[in-house]
Amino acid sequence: MITLLDYGAGNVRSVINAIERLGETVRSVRSGADISAAEKLVFPGVGAFGSMMQILHQKQYVDPLREYLKADRPFLGICLGLQALFQGSEEAAGIDGLGLIPGMVKRFDIRRSVPHIGWNGLIAKQPSRIFNGLTGEEKFYFVHSYHVVPQDESTVLTYTDYDCRFVSSIQMGNIIATQFHPEKSGDAGLRILKNFMDTDTQKVQPARSPQQTNLAKRIIACLDVRSNDQGDLVVTKGDQYDVREKGAVRNLGKPVELAGRYYTEGADEITFLNITGFRDFPLKDMPMLKVLEATSKHVFVPLTIGGGIRDYTDESGREYTALEVASAYFRSGADKVSIGSDAVLIVEDYLQQGRPSGRSAIEEIARVYGNQAVVISIDPRRVYVDSPAAVRHPVIETAWPGPKGERFCWYQCTIKGGREGRDLDAVTLAQVCEKLGAGEILLNCIDRDGTNSGFDLELINAVKSAVSIPVIASSGAGCPEHFLEVFTRTQAESALAAGIFHRREVPITTVKQFLACKVEIRP
Repeated sequence: MITLLDYGAGNVRSVINAIERLGETVRSVRSGADISAAEKLVFPGVGAFGSMMQILHQKQYVDPLREYLKADRPFLGICLGLQALFQGSEEAAGIDGLGLIPGMVKRFDIRRSVPHIGWNGLIAKQPSRIFNGLTGEEKFYFVHSYHVVPQDESTVLTYTDYDCRFVSSIQMGNIIATQFHPEKSGDAGLRILKNFMDTDTQKVQPARSPQQTNLAKRIIACLDVRSNDQGDLVVTKGDQYDVREKGAVRNLGKPVELAGRYYTEGADEITFLNITGFRDFPLKDMPMLKVLEATSKHVFVPLTIGGGIRDYTDESGREYTALEVASAYFRSGADKVSIGSDAVLIVEDYLQQGRPSGRSAIEEIARVYGNQAVVISIDPRRVYVDSPAAVRHPVIETAWPGPKGERFCWYQCTIKGGREGRDLDAVTLAQVCEKLGAGEILLNCIDRDGTNSGFDLELINAVKSAVSIPVIASSGAGCPEHFLEVFTRTQAESALAAGIFHRREVPITTVKQFLACKVEIRP
């Protein structure tokens, strides 16, 4: 029996599914007494440090949790479940942590993108039973802006490199905690969970521990999901965002089955874009919630969901906030939410008012779940101009002149699936969204979508140079060489594709085999 400390924030479904996949039964904490009675306790902290500690105090979990830890009983903390063990965090000044381990949680102060998102390795400092069956070459999934800094490094189990060397896991007797997410780290992560549960396993050193680790470039499979004309949810794909072919919606497969296939093929993340109608559904009946629930039972890599993350009123008159919609997605198995058209409207309001409202979907979700949980999906198209002085937007000189030989262009943001252009550029949108709390940019390109002509490197470089958060390159991939090109000619941390994966024109395994030994990837 595994007791799960679910304090009501973020995606814990994946942890439950992973543990049950390994044959164990999970019981969620309902009271402090449940913590005291636990045989093995798993604490998957998700979101923001201050919000987490506030909820733990409100639920009266803090004292029994401290007593459980002081008694050196089996404990696995994940992400914030690691950070909670320390005295406090720079993320929430003045709010105490559990104080079990002397030290603080500090924000990354580095030259690279923050949050640290993606697959990275482990450098073992001491033997541990959680390494049983691992080679030492595996990569694990991280998503965080803060890292722990213990006063005494005797508790350090592993380090990881990301422009600096930080503590990625600790062990103190029966207490183990990881900054990475084993439940989102594929087979290697499942092995970590199994080893924690097998308390009789002997301490072992990994067969090989690297001297240095590197963050892998991520290959992301994207599934555009909508209702077809018969009302069934299907994965579709369009050219320049037109998803119909001969009048009917393109049907490239069922979303849960395709997601499972991509996981098996080695996808580092899977993104669902919900382009089906949803406004008339009560939140509890939204079809994509069921898709996420079913997918997270068998897919143990990060899941992102986009579409409908905004305030709305259903047909019964029930009002929902964007935070409630995002929360439902998280509880159903999503790790991140993607905001598209509404991000454009939020930024337009910010620019008009000259200040943040404090109530936008971006700010509210980031405040509760952390900025690493908020992805901004940008759908720009090129607008050619004769000179940089022609518009007030950031303009680039392009190697691909316009129809009249124009040597300059800017990238106009669009909404409503690319059907409506706005007087806002992609660079400004990305910069403002970062200020509001977004943790990642999904950068599409209407001009390249469905063309198989390669990513728009000029767009990617323009946006990437303007922000300090990770950027996902999207639209235009047609062959493995395009992935190598985007990873070597831009600083994008990851690349996303859809149609070529759905139609098996370029399998994910082929892309990874081509990239091996050329750029850092997860095997």
